[in-house]
This record gives sequence, C-alpha cells and structure tokens, in this order.
Amino acid sequence: MEDRTGPELVLVFSGKRKSGKDYITDLIQDRLGPEICCILRLSGPLKQQFAQEHNLDLDQLLGPGPYKELYRADMIRWGEDRRNQDPGFFCRLATGGARQPVWVVSDARRLSDLQWFRSEFPRQTRSVRVQCSDETRVQRGWSFTAGVDDAESECGLDGGVEFDWIITNEAGAPPLDQQLQPILKAAQEAASSTRTDQ
Repeated sequence: MEDRTGPELVLVFSGKRKSGKDYITDLIQDRLGPEICCILRLSGPLKQQFAQEHNLDLDQLLGPGPYKELYRADMIRWGEDRRNQDPGFFCRLATGGARQPVWVVSDARRLSDLQWFRSEFPRQTRSVRVQCSDETRVQRGWSFTAGVDDAESECGLDGGVEFDWIITNEAGAPPLDQQLQPILKAAQEAASSTRTDQ
C-alpha cells in the first residue's frame, strides 16, 4: 500500500461571522466520518502562534466567548503582518498533520488562503460559501464591530470569487441536507477513489 502524498478533495469554506461555517463543516465531518474527513482551521495555528507570542490563554482564544473578542482586532493585524511576509504560513501549519483523503478548511478568510490551496492542490480544491442574512447573524449573537467586520479577514472573499457551491444557512432556505448533497457526493467519490488506488 503506497503512502498518499496529499488529499483527494479539499473543500475550502468561507463566510461571515455567525454564518454557521463551523456548524456546517462539523455536519460534513459527521456524515463522512473522521477517518475520511478532517477539519482544518486556519485560525487554529494563527491563534496558537498569537497566544504563544503574547502570553495569552489559548483555550479561551479558541472558544466562542468574550476573551477572544478582546484580542480579535490585534490578532487580525498580527495575522495580516504574518501573511504579508508569507501568504501560505497559516495554511502550511494547518495542513501539516492531515492524512485523510478529504480536507475541510472551515475558515478561509482571504483570497490568499484560497489561492494557496488552489496553487498547492489545483485538481482537488473546491470552494464553498456559507451565507445568511444579517438578521439571522444578529439572532445568533453577531453585532457589527468596526475594525473586524469591515476588515479583509471578514470581507476578503465577499466578491471576485466564483464559488463551486453556495450554502444558504437560515430558516426558509432549502434543508441543509439537500444543499449538502452534491458536496457529500463529491467527498464520497474522492474517498472511494483512494480506496481503489490502494
């Protein structure tokens, strides 16, 4: 059995804060199983490095609470500096240990994130946008924050990208299971192609 050198499918997800990216990517992993699908969070290594360099509590930075919000604007600026020096820095850290045939990147925020995956894995990369109305985001706890919601980290993929799939995650939209069907089908086909290759 030969050792695979990369993924068969890379699903790069983007969307606004409180659009439900984590919920949907967790759902996909639940459907496919952790042996087939891993979730890669670009913000994980970013927060880890930021916490190390600034002596902060990593668990709280990774959580959904107010602690993260205290440092969000500083973290964004710091992350921008890192990306300007090396656009693939956080992507490489996030993908380092991934061995599954399907990679789900849950939080692409900039064009450079998507471009990195497309240049490293051109055949495998597909982009997915999760969207919902601002009213729905407010119901989920979002409120506009200057310096965050108008920064590239929130707006970098708002335009100029043709997404392979767009998921509308709110009441009144088609059921998520229905919307996710083509994505799950592509993932299952990618995973089964690795089994037949071995």
